[in-house]
Formats: sequence, C-alpha cells, structure tokens
Amino acid sequence: MSFMVFINSMNVQDVDLNLLRVFDAVLHESGVTPAAARLGLTQPAVSNALARLRKLFGDPLFVRTPTGMDATPFARELAAPVRQALALLESALAHGPGFDPASTTRAFRFYMSDLGQIEFLPPLIERVEQRAPGVRLEAVALDVEDIAGALAAGTLDLAVGFLPALGPPIQRRALFRDPYVCLMRADHEIQSMTRKRFLGASHVLVSYRGGHRVIEEAFERAGVRVALRVPHFTVAPMVLERTDLVLTLPARVARVFERGGKLKSLPVPLQIPVADVGVHWHERFEADPGNRWLREQVIELFSD
Repeated sequence: MSFMVFINSMNVQDVDLNLLRVFDAVLHESGVTPAAARLGLTQPAVSNALARLRKLFGDPLFVRTPTGMDATPFARELAAPVRQALALLESALAHGPGFDPASTTRAFRFYMSDLGQIEFLPPLIERVEQRAPGVRLEAVALDVEDIAGALAAGTLDLAVGFLPALGPPIQRRALFRDPYVCLMRADHEIQSMTRKRFLGASHVLVSYRGGHRVIEEAFERAGVRVALRVPHFTVAPMVLERTDLVLTLPARVARVFERGGKLKSLPVPLQIPVADVGVHWHERFEADPGNRWLREQVIELFSD
C-alpha cells in the first residue's frame, strides 16, 4: 500500500503530534538513544513511542543495522511529509507576534555546500551564539535540484552559495563574487601558473551539480587532465599535501586551506566565470521576522 493511499484511509486524529516528532528524530539520528537526547526524553519513552507508531502504521518503520536504525521503504516515503508538516508548525508557533533573538528557541535549517560550511559556518555560529543563544541551527544536506522545493515547503529557511539555477519565486540577495584559483602543495614546482603548465598538470576535480559545475565545463573545453574525481571539496587539501595534483576552487575557501602553511594558490589561466554567491529564500517568508533576522546576519557577515 502506498503512503498516500494509507494516509487517505486512516483518521488523522489517530496520529499524535508527539509521535511524529519521535519518528522524525529517530529518522534524523538513525537511533533511539541519540533521538531521545535530541528530544530531551528517556530512551524507554522513545522506544514506547516508536512501538505505538509501528502499531498505528502497521509497519516496522526502522530496522537495526550495524550502522544504526535504517528506515523501511514506507518510513522513507513518510519522512518528507512529516518533516514538512513539523517544520511548518514549528515555524508558525515560533513566529508569534514578533521575533526576539535574545529569547527565541526557534530552529533554523539552511543549505550550504561543504565549501560553504567551511567558510560560513564558524562566523555564523559565533554570531548566533552571541545574539540569539537559544536558536538552533541545522545545516541540511540536499541535492541541488531539491533546494527550491525545500525552501517553498518551509523545510529549509535559507540556502547560501553559488546557486544560479534558483529563480523566482525564490528571492536572492547577492553577497560577493569570488574568482577561482589553483590550489597546490606549498613546495610545488610550479611557481607561476601559465596555461601550458596548467594543461600539463594533473588535476583534482570535484563532481558538483551546483554552480561550481562551471569548473568542469571549463576543463572539458580546455582538455584538462583529471587524475582524481571526488564528491566533495573538503578531502582534496589532504590529497594535495601529498601529491603534485592541482585543485581549482573559489579564492575565499582557498585562503582558508592555505592558513596551515602547507598549500599555496595561484591564478587560474582559464576563462571561468566567477562564483556569484548569494543568500536565497522563498518569497512566502519574505516578511517572516525570524527568517529576515537570519538573512540579515548572513548579509552583515559576508556581504561585500
């Protein structure tokens, strides 16, 4: 039986909101014990709630595996509607007549790529702890093509990054424009990067479906030799320190990686459009005081 057919056949009054919160926490934490800690409940209380949910839905929902609690196909189908409903309810209850950063306990969810988290998260968390100590932040991992839908549903408050595919009704405020540079070992034999040296080098390429896809497109046009493909930028510096490989990435993040003294950056001798980084939100939440406050923090911290 599909999820929608099942939901249509049951009485919504049978569903306790607190049970759905338990379901969402177990799904997110992949375990009863961490879910209990997240909810501020005892482990037996979460186990009992999970038993009630299993009886209500007629499905085991989660099965134990060596790596934690794995969701059943039915639970995976249930996950997005439950998360959306809880997020909308939390948002509505948190808004009230206004938004007081000093006293709110509202949770904000946002998207940043792994590169974005390296650059944005430390100063953002520092700012929020100072001005809104009760606020909870959650960086959400999403496929780029799912960001617009999550912003519209309210399951995501903001998306920060180079996301050129997002358009109306998604609103955008530009933060900065970031050129690309080459990152390599500090004692790399290349001291100045010419086109010939660039094409003669072996490169790391991050397979990324968002804005930084422009790097891969430029490489394909120029015939660059890619020796290693990885799904994230964060592992690449450790590879560079031990090899002669070269990584192309935004200049601001390259500066973060260079702080350890083991890496250096040089200009890229290819025509690659600069990364146009912005903060994005759905027009439905344009006037929401909490969303607006968080946007303002991001803009104050990172806008040029």
